[in-house]
Amino acid sequence: MAKLNSFEEIIAWQKARELNSIIYAITNTNNSFSKDYGLRDQIRRASVSISSNIAEGFERETTKEFIWFLYIAKASAGEFRSQLYLAFDLDYISKNQFEEIKLKINEISKLLSGFIKYLKSTL
Repeated sequence: MAKLNSFEEIIAWQKARELNSIIYAITNTNNSFSKDYGLRDQIRRASVSISSNIAEGFERETTKEFIWFLYIAKASAGEFRSQLYLAFDLDYISKNQFEEIKLKINEISKLLSGFIKYLKSTL
């Protein structure tokens, strides 16, 4: 694997960034979702936490710390997924939106798992 020069090169970070844009757009335009301040803010924070922890871990410049922050990002992906189910159950998002976003968050989780596994193998 080629050496990464910045966190912006990490595919999981790129996909998490896309997810941030999607969740902000949905929570801004859906009237019910936008008015549920608790869930709206929490799902936004969980989404942003994924990309932020990938970036912060990368900037720590040690593999062990990077792995730790990737675990935090993965946990935030789980939190996001749980909140996504609630948004769907409350009819804040459609079945299609739910399925699309769930595919994206599952992909991010898998990318993080694979990256963690790879990094652990280099220790």
